[in-house]
Amino acid sequence: MEPLGEHDIRASFVNCSKGETRRINLPRDLAELPWDDLDFLGWRDPGAPDRGYLVTQYEGKTVGITLRVPQSGPRSFTKTTLCSLCMTGHPGSGVSLLAARKVGASGREGNTVGAYICADLACPLYVRGRKMSALVSRYRESLTVEERLARMRGNLDDFLRKVFAG
Repeated sequence: MEPLGEHDIRASFVNCSKGETRRINLPRDLAELPWDDLDFLGWRDPGAPDRGYLVTQYEGKTVGITLRVPQSGPRSFTKTTLCSLCMTGHPGSGVSLLAARKVGASGREGNTVGAYICADLACPLYVRGRKMSALVSRYRESLTVEERLARMRGNLDDFLRKVFAG
């Protein structure tokens, strides 16, 4: 992913108001992020742990979406859960249900799309082996890193298509 600045990131959001975009807490030290290892930029808001953000290239444009953890009460997983984007297994709460408000009139009516995603939104780093899951034993895959990255990208594009669908 090409490095992005604050203006580019804030201008990319498609499922929130301009006021909400101005209030987003961006990651610190944008210049120091491992941009070469990121297929998308994802982060959780340290001041509001129920909020997350994802910025990526989609259909030739930089697109950002806001994500929320639905308010369904405390939940703890005792088993391993897989991220629906990168297929990384995590114990406990390493995967969260994150909901994105749909774009346009459908989103203004309160419609959302959800997916189980790595809670820290670091999928590209897990796929590349730059970050490790807390699992004691990992699943072994026969796919190459490039094939797993392509699968992650396809899964992300599928999720984004749902966010943009009327």
